[in-house]
Amino acid sequence: MEITVIGGGNGAYAAAVDLTENGHHVRLWRRDKDSFQEVIQTQAINVKDHKGSRTVLLKLASTDLKEVVAGAELIVIPLPAVSQQSLAKKLVDVLEDGQVIFLPPGTFGSYLMAKVLVEEGCKAKVVFAETGTLPYLARKYDEQTVSISGRATRLPTGVFPREQSEHAFNVLRKAFPTVEPIQDALDGALMNAGPIIHPPLILMNAGPIEHFDKWDIHNEGTQTSIRNVHKALDEERIQIREALGYDAPHFPLDDHYNLEGEEWMYGNGAHDKLVDGEDWYEPLHLKTHRYMREDVACGLAFLVSLGEWLEIPVPIAKGLLSIASAVVGEDFRETGRTMENLQLASKTKDELKEMLERGLPHYEVR
Repeated sequence: MEITVIGGGNGAYAAAVDLTENGHHVRLWRRDKDSFQEVIQTQAINVKDHKGSRTVLLKLASTDLKEVVAGAELIVIPLPAVSQQSLAKKLVDVLEDGQVIFLPPGTFGSYLMAKVLVEEGCKAKVVFAETGTLPYLARKYDEQTVSISGRATRLPTGVFPREQSEHAFNVLRKAFPTVEPIQDALDGALMNAGPIIHPPLILMNAGPIEHFDKWDIHNEGTQTSIRNVHKALDEERIQIREALGYDAPHFPLDDHYNLEGEEWMYGNGAHDKLVDGEDWYEPLHLKTHRYMREDVACGLAFLVSLGEWLEIPVPIAKGLLSIASAVVGEDFRETGRTMENLQLASKTKDELKEMLERGLPHYEVR
């Protein structure tokens, strides 16, 4: 299958090499031309995983977005949520009818990107899908090398608009056989593990993060008290899901840590895979890191706004969002990805469900 991967981060590089090795024709686009030079020159990415080290030749690595997108059945965008709006504007004139755009994860970016495309006059009829996590546990060593330490075994995925689900899953399963259909894109957005895992980890480890040169929040930073906050925050997520009519399985975060029982997105014992080695040590600037700008400002702010829209108390989420706002010096409840800022707060639940089913007609968005 012809597949486009957009991005230059851990997930994009992992997707490009993994999908290529699975027999697909993969084109990779990255905005940063200077950092992309090695890959463009060699048309290849180096990968390290349990099979060893090797070089994988891509069909195309380019900074020409139209060239990379043309003719692709599937467009995979494993980019931080903060990039979705600007990227959608770049895609307006290059998308083609029938293409499936996959956001792993999405943070309800399927709706946001569709809204931007409509507002910008995009004529292509495309379908969005989003899931709860990256399909890979991966880290880049440098601008040409990625390490893959795990692959998702379950990818709960929702489609926007829902009525196009059959087409979307027919395409998605060719590339990601572990996708599991769920109700719609909001169902998929509320599977996102990042806004549950990362806000407690960065905020409750803020002192060590700022003090030590190296501090692995997934290893040393994951202690009993933080796990307790994870559990309470995840219960708020599940309460919101249930209020919106989304059924189990909810993929509770506890299953990420368990060695047996219900299989989580990366399989049993996923947390042990995560902390096995030093791939997960990385510089973490609290004001700019994606855990703050994506998982807090987008994901956690969205969860808080949904709770308020549904009139469901979410004290843990609200408390963490307030602390994060104080750390950064920005009111994420006002500036983040919220029902208000997405222009959805005035809708009823029935109106929201109808929109999730049908999508956004050109006359609806102003």
